[in-house]
Amino acid sequence: MHEGQSKEYYVYSPWLRIFHWLMVGSVVILFATGLYIGNPFFAASRGSEPAFGPLAMNNIRYVHFAAAYVLVFAFILRVYGFAVNKGDRLLPKFWTALYWRGLVDTTLHYLFLRSAHEPYLRNSLARSSYLAVYVLLAVEAITGFAMYTMVNPNGLGAKFFGPVNSLLGGEYTVHIVHHCVAWLIVLFAIVHVYMAIRADFMEREGEVSSMFSGVKFYAHEPADIGDIADDNGTTCPAADRAGHRQHTAQG
Repeated sequence: MHEGQSKEYYVYSPWLRIFHWLMVGSVVILFATGLYIGNPFFAASRGSEPAFGPLAMNNIRYVHFAAAYVLVFAFILRVYGFAVNKGDRLLPKFWTALYWRGLVDTTLHYLFLRSAHEPYLRNSLARSSYLAVYVLLAVEAITGFAMYTMVNPNGLGAKFFGPVNSLLGGEYTVHIVHHCVAWLIVLFAIVHVYMAIRADFMEREGEVSSMFSGVKFYAHEPADIGDIADDNGTTCPAADRAGHRQHTAQG
């Protein structure tokens, strides 16, 4: 490979990419409607909540619950991608030396104590943060359905999710947990957008575009390339899928 050129690697399946963008849209809608449900800023002249128009509380609640179901559906696609594509399995491997080496490497880089870090398909900090946000999304979904299903306490949903209310000490506590976790997810999203754009500018590996194309670019082989290697130990560069193309790095 000539200097200044980088090799394309197909990393993320369409299933993960579809999940990513459905998650982005649903989380935005869920957060906005959730804030409104908790504290409606537009109230009818009588009563404590909007009674008419698109801001009627029943409309906002319907949008909120619809977005929740979209998010659950999207996560099913994420699980399917995990099953069929190795690049969708880039979660932390706490039991490996590479994970801990990468954790120190990238942390020092992000603290501006190291000018660069080794190339990774997904570095240890990112792997850990994605696992954490999946846990947060699971908690958010469980607590959300625990509140939602109590509209019909005798229904099947209430029998399945109702114990969550008892476990956490009541529906009010579940509401507080749901609210706090929502803010943690938004905090993650802010940091994630910043770090992805920063990585694109500094490392030029296609961090942002990979969520559209599934492809990342590397001038040197990633340290964790074994995570997308096949059973024979060979990797699956994007060139194999697209006519042996190469991307020339700019700058």
